[in-house]
Amino acid sequence: MEKILVVGSGSWGTALVKIILENKQLNVDWWVRNEQVAKKINASGKNPKYLRPVQLDTQRVRASSDIKQLIACNSTILLVTPSAFIADLFKDVSAEDLMDKKIISAIKGVEPKTLKIIGEYFFEHKGVQENNFGVITGPCHAEEVALEKLSYLTFASTNSVFADSICEMLSCDYISVSPSADIYGTEIAAVLKNVYAIACGMCHSLGYGDNFQAVLVSNAIREIKRFIAAVHPIDRDTDDSAYLGDLLVTAYSQYSRNRTLGAMLGKGYSVESALLEMEMIAEGYYATESMYKFNFNFGVQMPILDFVYQIIYQKNDPKEAAIQLSQQLN
Repeated sequence: MEKILVVGSGSWGTALVKIILENKQLNVDWWVRNEQVAKKINASGKNPKYLRPVQLDTQRVRASSDIKQLIACNSTILLVTPSAFIADLFKDVSAEDLMDKKIISAIKGVEPKTLKIIGEYFFEHKGVQENNFGVITGPCHAEEVALEKLSYLTFASTNSVFADSICEMLSCDYISVSPSADIYGTEIAAVLKNVYAIACGMCHSLGYGDNFQAVLVSNAIREIKRFIAAVHPIDRDTDDSAYLGDLLVTAYSQYSRNRTLGAMLGKGYSVESALLEMEMIAEGYYATESMYKFNFNFGVQMPILDFVYQIIYQKNDPKEAAIQLSQQLN
């Protein structure tokens, strides 16, 4: 592999481009939605909207808004777009266009119309083979990658050769990468942790302290464990960093946009006002409805997911809903 296509130019997409370019043998094709942004990246090596201080090598990165052309000339495609837009972005991309290509998802969401996690969406709607698919999860925030602070990733694939090659590609002085075979569990856990971060932000703004937050997060990892065991029952340890670690950093970090969204809701913002004020998309907003509906088929007990759904989509009072939630935790 001489180059890779990165699809998505938000903060996490920018951080992953930076990581990949640490491998001096690789070049990056980069899909960005706005052609003017693409021109600025090509001219300056900087993303004018996200992680602005990060300097990229203009000799090794090429940005464009032509998704079909970029897909045609790349064999490995890394997806870092919001899940709500993935179907529209790929509506004119056929299974033939993606034949034999490696697809990597760094998306922390569910395709909302089909209620499919990203892997299943590409398996069922775009003909991608499971052994050509992989998932990148944290715990890892883009802002700390920009600062080159030591961070950890997990790359999950059922294809061990593929997994090893991507782990090597992403590893550098400040990034440590571990392989996993659990594409379903890691992807679902990465979706749910955003929902739970919203809950943590709300409860913090409502005045609940660290003691309550510890119990909330403890219950959240148990919800994740119950749900992924129901959806894809294999032997896995949800105490691993890909599950528990990713939940912790999203629930507690100052950089967590989902925790920020929750904090605004807890302060009395309407959902609409909070979303308008945020500069970046909080995947947990979309994930809450998708996972709530997804659970209709499984009936897993998920009081924290239900709590967030009640606030965002049923417009329940956060203070009253939090009291009810607190009585279900242990």
